Amino acid sequence: MFTNREQLVPLRSLLRFCKSRYVLRAFKKNSFRILPFILSLIFALVLGSQSLSSPPKLTEVLWDTYGVPHIYGKDNRSAFQAFGWAQMQSHGNLLLRLYGQARGRAAEYWGEKYLESDRWVLTMGVPERARSWYKGQNSTFRSYLDAFAEGINAYAKEHGEKIDDEVEVVLPVKGEDVLAHLHRVLHFTFVTSPDQVAQVSQEEPKAGSNGWAIAPSRSASGKAMLLANPHLPWSDLYLWYEAQITAPGIDAYGAALVGIPMLAIAFNDYLGWTHTVNTHDGWDAYELKLVDDGYRFDGKVRPFETETFSIKVKQKDGTLRTEPLVVKSSVHGPVVSNKGGKAVALRVVGLDRPGVLQQWWDMARAKNLTQFETALQRLQLPMFTVMYADRDGHIMHLFNGDVPVRQKGDFQYWEGIIPGDTSSTLWTKIHRYQDLPRVIDPPSGWLQNANDPPWTTTFPLAIKPDNYPPYMAPRGPMSFRAQSSAKMLAEDEKISFDEMVEYKHSTRMELADRILDDLIPAARKQGGELARRAADVLEAWDRQANADSKGAVLFASWVEEMDLDKAFSIPWSEDSPRTTPDGLADPKDAVAKLEAAAASVEKAYGALDVPWGNVFRLKYGNVDLPANGGVDKLGIFRVLRFAPASEGRFQPVHGDSYVAAIEFSQPVRAMALTSYGNATQPGSPHVGDQLQMFAKKQLRPVWRTRQDILAHLEERKEF
Repeated sequence: MFTNREQLVPLRSLLRFCKSRYVLRAFKKNSFRILPFILSLIFALVLGSQSLSSPPKLTEVLWDTYGVPHIYGKDNRSAFQAFGWAQMQSHGNLLLRLYGQARGRAAEYWGEKYLESDRWVLTMGVPERARSWYKGQNSTFRSYLDAFAEGINAYAKEHGEKIDDEVEVVLPVKGEDVLAHLHRVLHFTFVTSPDQVAQVSQEEPKAGSNGWAIAPSRSASGKAMLLANPHLPWSDLYLWYEAQITAPGIDAYGAALVGIPMLAIAFNDYLGWTHTVNTHDGWDAYELKLVDDGYRFDGKVRPFETETFSIKVKQKDGTLRTEPLVVKSSVHGPVVSNKGGKAVALRVVGLDRPGVLQQWWDMARAKNLTQFETALQRLQLPMFTVMYADRDGHIMHLFNGDVPVRQKGDFQYWEGIIPGDTSSTLWTKIHRYQDLPRVIDPPSGWLQNANDPPWTTTFPLAIKPDNYPPYMAPRGPMSFRAQSSAKMLAEDEKISFDEMVEYKHSTRMELADRILDDLIPAARKQGGELARRAADVLEAWDRQANADSKGAVLFASWVEEMDLDKAFSIPWSEDSPRTTPDGLADPKDAVAKLEAAAASVEKAYGALDVPWGNVFRLKYGNVDLPANGGVDKLGIFRVLRFAPASEGRFQPVHGDSYVAAIEFSQPVRAMALTSYGNATQPGSPHVGDQLQMFAKKQLRPVWRTRQDILAHLEERKEF
């Protein structure tokens, strides 16, 4: 009869009441009168408790007061359907627009501004490959994708008035649309993108993250802890959607990117993981030697494979014009550039690996490290670091990804244009799971990644670069943010949960700690009156980017004037990775640029010591608050990137997005925040509703038990 704990709670209270001396005394005197009362109370409590819980054959979504959907599926398929419904309620307009782009038909739906997007998607073969991937799913998982699409369509049918008219053209959605969107996001936004291809560089990814795993030996509670902290743009396909999915065999909490039907960062009662963008090279640009209508390869001339598309483009008057697109492909992949007699073809990893959703699903269902690694070993996820912790006390860092087996060259070589006239440069295999940089339970008791190469995940070094091919990952400088990350972990022998949350919000500028001891005396010695006043401000500054920090604006302005690659007299060294670079290479030039920065700041804001939060704002939706945090190169762990707003102010466009702090106690302790809120639909109360906590450097409690969810219930939907 009693199927869950929440039903037992009132019964335990009743038993305590019945055992009280008052009831026992009354029962002895009037048993025939009080017995019906006791029985009716039991039935009332049982029925009442059952009304709070799901009948076995019911699927429902419980939205809490922060707009987080807690999905209870009577079976897995129903859970996927409910998740599709929930995503539409929170992000319907965005989701449909993203699916339209993944079809390569966005220009047809919404006009000229989407033409380049369609060209990219069609050139990369996204829609066609998504159809192939869909057919390649096993029948069970294919039905889950169909169910997610059904949930999307059902919401739109029932609540069409809440969806913008212009995006309804995408309906109905199919299971293959889900895979097309996933494919576009993973392979042709994260692994590579039009901007990266144009620059032929993997050095400036659009995304970043922090990730920590702390072993029991370094935890104040003796329990392993995990910090998930992705940094992504605050718009478009990069938005996170926080959710809980409960169904037979799964009870996982975490976040998915909008439009993706599975949690990409998650935890359950046993374990959890997060991802960071790793220094992974999963694409290469090959220069072809053109001969007539073909290209030279291994001494022979080969013809291109050619496919022609007709892209429809919606005009302002509603009519459609047709734009031809001819896609030529070599043995390497599609040709993405053909200028001045030089053609460049693109090769991308993972195009034959359609199982990432099922891999994430099985990762979320795992109960121990062995089961978790069994899922990881499929290598369906084309890139991203995996940072892991569990209640058994294990922690792990995996440099995950589809890494090509290359015959020669280091990481830097493969970042450039590769000769495409010989099979000696054409990779056809990827490294096995066992080949990838990985560490489990290091002696240090902690692991970190702040988008630095895997070699600096902990100290002393647990993953040594000499043990791997030179193209696996770069051996470049450890960023100031990564140095700050490692410093906080290394200097605290016993880290409490609350301390981990506090460290996560650190806005201290590691760069300022490294350079001000040289800059301030140089400014006083070599500079004029303005430089000396600037030095006074910098000396009094707390070296943080909090809302009330005075001096942070001046320092950040000086950094913008400097070329940091040439600023230091002591370069970064593998032998001293956490204390270099250091020293001013040209003090005179540094002081001159400080004077220029000071003049600019004083002119714009009327003072050199303007508070950080006066200039940098948390402006999102209808919210406008003083910001804290700053850009990566300042060495701030709490990352925010800003764009100009108005009147010399700036607003966030990228950075701390979803945050989860987890301690694997029993029960699991967890706090989280989705910085911009858990919805984008017009009229939703959850657009920007968590920014107040963001401004206060706070996380909110994660409600996972049904009792807690019902205590903070905003809305309920039954299926």
